[in-house]
Amino acid sequence: MTLFFAILFYLAFAILIAGLAYKIYDFARTPAPLSIPTTPAPTTRPGVAFRMAREVVLFESLFKGNLWIWLFGWMFHMGLFLVLVRHLRYFVADVPAWLLFVQPFGKYAGFMMVAGLGGLWARRFLVERIRYISTPSDHLWLAMLLVIGLTGLGMTFLMHTDIVAVKAFFLGLMSFDIQALPAHPGLFIHLLLVALLMILFPFSKLLHAPGVFFSPTRNQADNPRETRHLAPWAAQIEKN
Repeated sequence: MTLFFAILFYLAFAILIAGLAYKIYDFARTPAPLSIPTTPAPTTRPGVAFRMAREVVLFESLFKGNLWIWLFGWMFHMGLFLVLVRHLRYFVADVPAWLLFVQPFGKYAGFMMVAGLGGLWARRFLVERIRYISTPSDHLWLAMLLVIGLTGLGMTFLMHTDIVAVKAFFLGLMSFDIQALPAHPGLFIHLLLVALLMILFPFSKLLHAPGVFFSPTRNQADNPRETRHLAPWAAQIEKN
């Protein structure tokens, strides 16, 4: 199993990086021929940056649109963020003080992440218009994320595993010195689904994570009277 997971994570990491790099390149080169920021919008680039920060951190537009969806969505994403930060300890030999400080918050943020996922999944069953447009893949993504969260919480509070050996395994992967992985069913399920998530992430709707930064409705300033908006390809045609 150690060799299987070592090969699996090397493959998953390669696919994740290559897939994300290609998708971000594709987003970046896609022209935005029109000036279409969602109004009211800032008129300066610093204002756009501040608006984007509010959108990424606070989910401002979702808050204005639906408070319940915003609550569950924010709980999931912020819980996931703290959990991911906490997991950094498995990839650094000497854990810095700031990461030690984050550990208790990340530990209990798993509950917030799972609760948010539960609310988002319940919405797909209980809200008729959302149930109508939900596809099997929507349910499978939520189920996979939920199982990842639950197995992580299970290993933290119920069925403990050897986290020192888990850290040695991932540090070993980074230096191509494969170390033994603890034989733990919950750990195997957790790592298998995490690797699957890494492999599928670049090809899924979860790409809204980097994609939000390339949305013309968010990243454009509302200054069509002051500055003429011209897509690069249109500028080249005009130049010629």
